[in-house]
Amino acid sequence: VLDDEDFPLPIQLHLQKISKENDGHIRAQDIVDFIADSPDMQDLMEKFGAKRKSISLRTTQWWLHKIGWRFGKKKNGMYIDRHERRDVVEYREGFIARWKGYETRMNVYNNDGELERGPQRTPQPGEGPIPPDGRPFKLILVTHDESTFFQNDRKKTGWTHKTNKPTPQQKGEGTSIMVSDFLTTEWGCLRDDNDEARLLFKAGKTRDGWFDSDDMLVEVERAIDIFERKTHKWATGLILFDNAPSHQKRTADALSARKMPKQPSPGWTHHKDGPQMRNSTLPDGSSQSFYHLDNHPTMLGWFKGMEEIIKER
Repeated sequence: VLDDEDFPLPIQLHLQKISKENDGHIRAQDIVDFIADSPDMQDLMEKFGAKRKSISLRTTQWWLHKIGWRFGKKKNGMYIDRHERRDVVEYREGFIARWKGYETRMNVYNNDGELERGPQRTPQPGEGPIPPDGRPFKLILVTHDESTFFQNDRKKTGWTHKTNKPTPQQKGEGTSIMVSDFLTTEWGCLRDDNDEARLLFKAGKTRDGWFDSDDMLVEVERAIDIFERKTHKWATGLILFDNAPSHQKRTADALSARKMPKQPSPGWTHHKDGPQMRNSTLPDGSSQSFYHLDNHPTMLGWFKGMEEIIKER
């Protein structure tokens, strides 16, 4: 019966429905129950002359494997949606062109870490100091990354003597430590004889707190000081960060439409107990305040609201 082309169709439709409702998870038992409880499936079993109007769990597992389902741990995938969207392609092409310009000022290494060539041009106006002797002013790539390690995240395999007795493993991940560091192709980790850019952070309410943009800025300033000491200020660092929230710090009075209320609001600021947002610039070049003046008849110093701000523009 399961080999017939018409019989499996309603089963596969049922599996698709269950898979959508359960984040991609199904059970072989779902098919057993579906055939036993569905009047339509019972009619099909009778139509195809099945001796039994039920199916065993073992047969169901065999049939699932035959039509392409596999039992095991769910694998992690990658998000690749919209990578060919027009604006994404334009951004990517612009980034590649800009990177090729940077690369002409860098040391380029092969996969074995051997230097293939040095900088090929001097910086243009606006790209940094121009060396007085006309030699190429090197651009050095500095990347930043963070990793968190847990106390009980350790190797599970190793050599043990046959006389050793197994010891209980601690439950849970254990205490964590975050490592934030800057890496270069020139020297590896960014450090000198006096200091290193690496930061060890013990995240937690009762420990060092939570790593935020203020902590990031302190580490960046230290990294820049080390970089300038190592290069004697005769090189430029190109520091790359990923798009983590702690890397998106704005000044307290920065203009931002995030969480901006539509209607007027007394005392509203973008940050709780923070300053008012700075003035914007209207299309004609004049200044635009987002807050009513203190002599307003009914809303003294109130935030104007997004609707009024847009109308003024």
